[in-house]
Amino acid sequence: MSTSTEFTDVPMPRLRSAQAWWNLVVHTCCRTSSASILILLLMYWLYASWTILVLLVLAILAALYQYQDTFLYFPDQPESSRVFVQTPNTIGLPYENIYIKTKDGVKINAVFIKQPANRLATAPTVIFLHGNAGNVGHRLINAKALHSFCGCNIFLLEWRGFGKSDGLASEYGMKMDAEGGLEFLLSREDIDRRRIIVYGRSLGGGVAVHLAASKLYQDKIFALMLENTFTSIPDMAHVLFPLTKYLPLFCYRNKFMSIDEIKRVTSPTLFISGMADTLVPPKMTHDLYTLCGSPLKRIECFESGTHNGTWQCYGYYEALNRFLAEVIDSLHPNNPKISDLPGPSNSSKS
Repeated sequence: MSTSTEFTDVPMPRLRSAQAWWNLVVHTCCRTSSASILILLLMYWLYASWTILVLLVLAILAALYQYQDTFLYFPDQPESSRVFVQTPNTIGLPYENIYIKTKDGVKINAVFIKQPANRLATAPTVIFLHGNAGNVGHRLINAKALHSFCGCNIFLLEWRGFGKSDGLASEYGMKMDAEGGLEFLLSREDIDRRRIIVYGRSLGGGVAVHLAASKLYQDKIFALMLENTFTSIPDMAHVLFPLTKYLPLFCYRNKFMSIDEIKRVTSPTLFISGMADTLVPPKMTHDLYTLCGSPLKRIECFESGTHNGTWQCYGYYEALNRFLAEVIDSLHPNNPKISDLPGPSNSSKS
């Protein structure tokens, strides 16, 4: 990846001020919750009251609920992710830098990497929903490969609270971001709005499933691609922290219940599973595949695929192209197939 330096368009004093305010809020909450728990512990030790014990348990649960976002979203990893976002021109790709205002008024950033003018209007467009860390700049090599090998326009959406986007990450907010990105693409007249592909990896897969399951957007999504994603956040918590299996569902601040929503997905769906994934159990991808309501669904497994590296496996892009060709052939038999469209993807191998 290029090592050139280019900094965010957001004025740095404003960014520092917002970050300082957020740190103040978090630290204040931490001090308040910690103090409450310590006081209750002391009172229980002194009086051994069942009422105090109940209050103590409730205080601990409230603190865990409050801090869950810090365990799920990592916009500052790597360390400079909120300050420096690599742009596509550093790896030889022209791009369009876009800001979108979501339905709840948050300004988010997106990067649109387009095919050449003679292919822009006929190529599929991929809305790329990344995982829970870093920014869109960290996905540029992957995006370039999709752009070259699959011949697609690539729309890299940045979550609120990540990269150049305003706001703070949350399940509700990320779903608003994805809807805003899709609405933006549907408003453009220079692309084929009938061929919008939603591509979600890891946490982005949870948002992608929600988008594809929505009655508002079901018939607007050409295809869905899910890579190394989970059945739900509670299920992931049970894997990572076994004792959480005793917690009721309402204790989870973020849920991303893909295991329920996938049943309502009707768009052609490709599931991509890295069998060497040590974070999200591959079984979760297989469970989603089994439950998916789409009449056209496929699963591709890569034995050496890790959680973040499956896209680098041999045969990965051929698998994507096979699926897209099948979708085009099944839905629009008279339209050109991926293999019929001119471009570097037809002569390149992943």
